[in-house]
Amino acid sequence: MAQKAQKNQAARNSGTLNRTHLISLGTYVFFLLVRTMLFRRKLLPFLLLALPALGIEFWFERIGRPVFVEGTNGKELKRAGEDLDAKGLTEWMWDVVYWTWGCTVLVALAGDWAWWLYLGVPLYSGYLAFTTYSGVRNGFGGLGAPPAEEGASGSGSGAQSKRQAKMEKRGGQRVQYR
Repeated sequence: MAQKAQKNQAARNSGTLNRTHLISLGTYVFFLLVRTMLFRRKLLPFLLLALPALGIEFWFERIGRPVFVEGTNGKELKRAGEDLDAKGLTEWMWDVVYWTWGCTVLVALAGDWAWWLYLGVPLYSGYLAFTTYSGVRNGFGGLGAPPAEEGASGSGSGAQSKRQAKMEKRGGQRVQYR
């Protein structure tokens, strides 16, 4: 079977995008129905705070929707789309979409004060940026530092593995030249 991985990717992306659009439609229709039928909720915060999630959804639609063309055997896969389960920025964008849905439902049920929960998005983004920066800084920690002082054991690295300790006890690693 040719391009099996791409076909699997295309099927997975289509299912994910269809499910995402249906959940989004249901969430926003629920908010609008509750707003018009039961309670009076503000529409401007809803529009402003739903825009990022809608933008992300349309971006996912653009990069993730598979493209088919007519071929000799019917429809053939031209492009499977990007992986929507990727780590990093894609994962963060999914978190924004999910958080927006949750805040929208909470606002519909609990009141306009629940829009303040949307502040979790920039707080979470700041946390991710800080932990990423800290990890990079720690990863490059030994590059600019002066060499470590030698301890009482005579080794510059501090802790030794058992193998290194045995080799040192025997007189170090010996190299024979011929």
